[in-house]
Amino acid sequence: MAMLQSVPRPTRGVVNPGAAEKIFRLERYLPEADLAPFVEHFWLVAWSLPEGVTHTQRTLPRPSVHVVFETGHTAVFGVMTGSFEYTQRGSGRVLGVSFRPGAFRAFLKAEVQSITDRELPLSAVFDCDDAEAERSVLDAPDDAGMVAAASALLRRALPTPDPMVERIADILHTIASNADITQVAQLADRAGLGVRKLQMLFKDYIGASPKWVIRRNRLLDAADVLAKGSDIDLAELAQQLGYYDQSHFTTDFEKLIGKPPADYRRNCR
Repeated sequence: MAMLQSVPRPTRGVVNPGAAEKIFRLERYLPEADLAPFVEHFWLVAWSLPEGVTHTQRTLPRPSVHVVFETGHTAVFGVMTGSFEYTQRGSGRVLGVSFRPGAFRAFLKAEVQSITDRELPLSAVFDCDDAEAERSVLDAPDDAGMVAAASALLRRALPTPDPMVERIADILHTIASNADITQVAQLADRAGLGVRKLQMLFKDYIGASPKWVIRRNRLLDAADVLAKGSDIDLAELAQQLGYYDQSHFTTDFEKLIGKPPADYRRNCR
């Protein structure tokens, strides 16, 4: 069995990362070379809480499809456009496969938007028995065994890599690395595509609109700034993110993060 190659624990996209790391173990592992054109990483969450203690963790949406192995709830999850909360109690572990944006289209053989905000049984996409696949992953003795079992499932349905995935990666990198991009027209211009063509590409391959992806990135930029305790004026921050006024920024931020910006900054401190 190949040795797992881990990647640093993420902080971007994790609500209140300082508190979260004290509650549960979060690991991310790179795929082996044959899966790398499709899989961004495997992620594993494990926890062990005292009796009577619970922890609710808010999970933020990403423009990626996930396959999640969880006792009684193993499924393919399309892009979820809203945040959701998961309550941990007792002991448990969950393994997820985070696909590269756009890469799941080759497995699905349909527009990725067709499963946005939906979940499917594994057997709807992969050649497997759902209960058996869940057991093979969750009964593995360690992280490496879980990743190996999930990898074996993917290899049974491995399609030909699609060169469009690299194009999409470049476009998403442009969004993430350029905080001044706040409008779809700006992105279309940087990508050298018409607005309509860009929208259709995102619908077909990503499952979320360019507007949603841009807005999500800018709100995560704001969350990162506030989590570090920055004293930046919130009206100024809203303007930097492309909002016409602070109230709309506050509404969108609370919808995504779960708290208004001022409360989130105070809580992270």
